[in-house]
Amino acid sequence: MDKPILFSGPMVRATLNGRKTQDRRTIKRLAGFGPITEFGTSDTAGYDWHFRDACKRWHDLRDSRLRKVLPYAIGDALWVQETWQGLSFGDYLPTKSSVCEVRYAATDPCADLDAEARGYPWRSSIHMPREFSRLTLIVTDVRVQRLQDISEADAVAEGVECDSDGWRDYLMPSTQCCQTARESYRTLWDSINGKRPGCAWADNPWVVAISFEPHRCNIDALPAPAHQPAAQETA
Repeated sequence: MDKPILFSGPMVRATLNGRKTQDRRTIKRLAGFGPITEFGTSDTAGYDWHFRDACKRWHDLRDSRLRKVLPYAIGDALWVQETWQGLSFGDYLPTKSSVCEVRYAATDPCADLDAEARGYPWRSSIHMPREFSRLTLIVTDVRVQRLQDISEADAVAEGVECDSDGWRDYLMPSTQCCQTARESYRTLWDSINGKRPGCAWADNPWVVAISFEPHRCNIDALPAPAHQPAAQETA
């Protein structure tokens, strides 16, 4: 299945540089089920996962409504949305039509300048059309786990940065470093999700961890057989 996925600037750069091959997202909650208290592999034929709701009832993950809890599957093609701007021909002014060039904040050499000095403002990643995406991720593995169960190797695969002083602290990048990739990932996670109720590292939420094969091209330019959309589910 083809679907978009939002990436921050650091994660776009990590993917372009070949450092990032995993990504974690909090498990979505469904109205009427309350907090998810347990996840596991389903023992029902034809189902991959099941979860226990606040009333300790198990629900299999194949029904179209419950499938929203776990939105990724092996073989999915995810086109990355990132902060961007479309510029018009000749005057290079922002435009929503007749775009001749797309600039990406993650790699634009003028990204750190203010909008006036740069000559154009940025547009939110959520508004990036499919046709302007430059990164495509083919999902190769899907796991469900608690956030704090991430290993050191998996933290490295999440794309956290390391230099001669140590692993980057994303909460205080200019003042200190972390001793391990896992600790660095904790700061990265909290810099993105720390203010969301129940989603901080200390809350140890359930997450879906996907591994992927990155392709530096638009999803519609993927060579076969890399892009083989999964068959649609039937009721």
